[in-house]
Amino acid sequence: MIGEIGDDDRGWPFTLAPVAQLLRDGLELTELTILVGENGVGKSTIIEAIAMAYGLSPEGGSKVSRGSERPSESPLHARIRLVRGVSRSRWGYFLRAETMHGLLTYLEANPSWHQAEARYHERSHGQAFNELLTLKLGHMAGRGGFLVMDEPEAGLSLLSQIALTHQLTQLRDDGIQVLLATHSPILAATPGARIIELDETGLHTRNWDELMTVALYRRFLADPGYFGLE
Repeated sequence: MIGEIGDDDRGWPFTLAPVAQLLRDGLELTELTILVGENGVGKSTIIEAIAMAYGLSPEGGSKVSRGSERPSESPLHARIRLVRGVSRSRWGYFLRAETMHGLLTYLEANPSWHQAEARYHERSHGQAFNELLTLKLGHMAGRGGFLVMDEPEAGLSLLSQIALTHQLTQLRDDGIQVLLATHSPILAATPGARIIELDETGLHTRNWDELMTVALYRRFLADPGYFGLE
């Protein structure tokens, strides 16, 4: 991925250090890339911009899904260019927690012509998410594609998050490139992932046990009182 710095890149989100570094240095995505970091550092902004640069709706779905119902995306997508390998599939899908309800409603009202849609709203959030992932991605095994996910752990139990890590590994092995933003140390532990931590100074490649979120979870589980919960 190549960034392009523009003359008008002075306001948000261009003042965020990770965004500025992305535009300056670019970012090479592996078969499974995971972005982690605190709220407000730019994870979702970068994830959204990459999805839009690929041609996906900022509210989630595929290239043929509905457009944004209330545009709120940043202009960052117009400043980046994705470089795709010649053998890569053009298929892509974007799943983001904050717009999942609207996406599921759209899919129920506009079912795919080649496969039946599930009655997503009759499931729990976690069940609907898992079923959507299976339906939309199961038939892409061996055909490749690009899956972008923003904080998919929302609504998923610990065991469901562990199951998702296995599913992500399988998707990668099936030729689907995955880009994921998360707060979850469980998802960040997905085997074979390149982990990039975002903070107020920029983008940093990390090992799992070097992540701040891992250190904070360990501290909390060892002693909730450390955070004033007494």
